[in-house]
Amino acid sequence: MSENIYLSVRGFADAEHFSRESQGLLNPHYVRVRAAENAPRDLIRVLERRHCLAEIIECGVDVHTQSNLADTYHTLGRFDQALRSRRDAYSGFVRFLGESSQKTLIAATNYAVSLKALQRFEEAKALMRKTMPVARRTLGVEHDLTLNFRDIYAQCLYRDDNASRGDVAEAIEILEDVQRRARRVFGPGHPNWESLPRDLMAAREKLAGFDT
Repeated sequence: MSENIYLSVRGFADAEHFSRESQGLLNPHYVRVRAAENAPRDLIRVLERRHCLAEIIECGVDVHTQSNLADTYHTLGRFDQALRSRRDAYSGFVRFLGESSQKTLIAATNYAVSLKALQRFEEAKALMRKTMPVARRTLGVEHDLTLNFRDIYAQCLYRDDNASRGDVAEAIEILEDVQRRARRVFGPGHPNWESLPRDLMAAREKLAGFDT
């Protein structure tokens, strides 16, 4: 496909915890736009005009473009549109690369982040239950994507308004294990995992609320 526009937008709070290697696997020709205000508003219309999303999914041509467009939507706060694009991108990767492809797993992470942003926790948890075993089997228990799946799952467990005491306790157990592994593998204070202590504190406070 000629004149492809590749765009990877990071810079929103509580984003995906991707290594540089993982980002490169998703799209080796990415250009970073560091904040939403730096993303040209016309870019969305350009992407939509040049790359018919339905055609991309149907033909399996450059699903990366759809992922990149979804990142732009998310950064600009257009979460519903980001969710639709990320869902379709994930389905496209599953269809053409299979569920165990690392690119598919990255797309699943993006999809889950969009579900979490819209507080659609049950759907996010269902997706994580499906993909976590695949990530453990294909990448290993301490790969950053595997750890990120577990982190997202734990956040959805304790943030749900309908979470039970058992749900919150499970979330704490997962977050503590993820934190131990992340510190061992990536070192203390790694920026990709800086939200873990905050989530642990919030989950512990919620657990304490069950006992008062």
